[in-house]
Amino acid sequence: MPPSSFPHQPTQAQLNLAALAGSSSPRTIRSLRKIQSHQILSSKPSMSGLPSQPSTARSSAGPDELSQPQAQLDSPVRLRMHRRTRSNSDASSRDPPAIATQRRPGRKTGSGFGIKRSVLESLLRDGPQQGNIQEGLQELRYLILSTRVEADADGMSTYRVYLWLVLLDIPPVSTDEYLSLIHQGRSPAYTKIRNDTFRTMATDPLFKRRVTEASLIRLLNAVAWKLHDAKNRTRLKPRPSLSSRRREMEQLINTPPSIMEEPDPRQSTPSTTGSYITTDSAIYVQGMNVLCAPFLYAARSEVEAFALFHSFITRECPGYIRGAMDGVHRGLRLVDRCLEIVEPKLAAYLFSKGLQAELYAFPSVLTLCACTPPLPEVLHLWDFLFAYGPHLNILCIVAQLIRMRDTLLESPSPNKILRSFPPLDAKEIIALTVLIVRKIPEPVYAELIEHAK
Repeated sequence: MPPSSFPHQPTQAQLNLAALAGSSSPRTIRSLRKIQSHQILSSKPSMSGLPSQPSTARSSAGPDELSQPQAQLDSPVRLRMHRRTRSNSDASSRDPPAIATQRRPGRKTGSGFGIKRSVLESLLRDGPQQGNIQEGLQELRYLILSTRVEADADGMSTYRVYLWLVLLDIPPVSTDEYLSLIHQGRSPAYTKIRNDTFRTMATDPLFKRRVTEASLIRLLNAVAWKLHDAKNRTRLKPRPSLSSRRREMEQLINTPPSIMEEPDPRQSTPSTTGSYITTDSAIYVQGMNVLCAPFLYAARSEVEAFALFHSFITRECPGYIRGAMDGVHRGLRLVDRCLEIVEPKLAAYLFSKGLQAELYAFPSVLTLCACTPPLPEVLHLWDFLFAYGPHLNILCIVAQLIRMRDTLLESPSPNKILRSFPPLDAKEIIALTVLIVRKIPEPVYAELIEHAK
């Protein structure tokens, strides 16, 4: 495979958006963005109605961006349905004339000749007016919240992956870099990865139809090597010769998980939680396969999914992949605290039954709710989380509990209900999360921002 970047290169305007934080520390910029997002989401609603199209000349003052968030979210989502006329040649001669000209919804691609782009896609492709990157990012977040990303019934969108790359500030990755990690062969966490991948979204036909287990193994193994090498730069494994690359790639996919590799002196040791750790961090923990799955589903190539997944877990939630998963446990404690603030009666009832979040919300925290189907709704929820901060996933979990409130309070055994959350409804969960944000005290919100670090 020749060296290349992503198969579909972002436009210059997209790269300008991605370079927003170029002159400052990435973590500082992300922290400021998340704090600003809190101010935006917690701003008081105005009495004006939702404009039919967002202005592209708004000032850069953040709180004005969502002057009426609840009104935006209460309005029905009206996705454009691009249609084409049915050909008369396939119409029955016995049908009345009206049937011959019946129009049916075409495949929603969002681009191409004769298809009108959405405002969100146009902004992403063309960039902000007058090159104002900060205003462009505010506009993107506004449109994600108010109109959603256009996608077909399977949740597929032609531009979602580029939107995620911009929002997470991730530059293109060379295909050669990804291939070099694959050519390193089996990582120390390979056996653990193979024991998890076949279970990844096993009952989701959409995921199984688009993503193969082989691609999931390759990506997770490459990320494991990337994390391993980052912690052992002075003792890197020698790269294999060109003649052995094909054999190692075949072994990577075909070796049964029951065959254990010989211990490597650089290999991390398994912890009591089943994670492989070097010093204080893991190169793979159980659950990373589910967290990785939506990236592979939405991306147009494994290289894009690799760039997104690796950058996300190392920059946004490194505490989730440490050996002790301390970031996940802090998030679970925050679920209990936030539920107690927002719905004290429900929290007291669950606590009286011995139901802390540690017992039922661990998968939802670790995977950003990707463990709860359907997958298209997960993608819409992630659009919101990447725009305003992944830390809001904690409040999205609280929102799901509030939506189950009556059922939980009426049940003598709420633990049975909490074993499986109801199907995701991204629009309703986001709307409720926006309301919850306003009730969270500033000190607790600051903990939300930092809990995954």
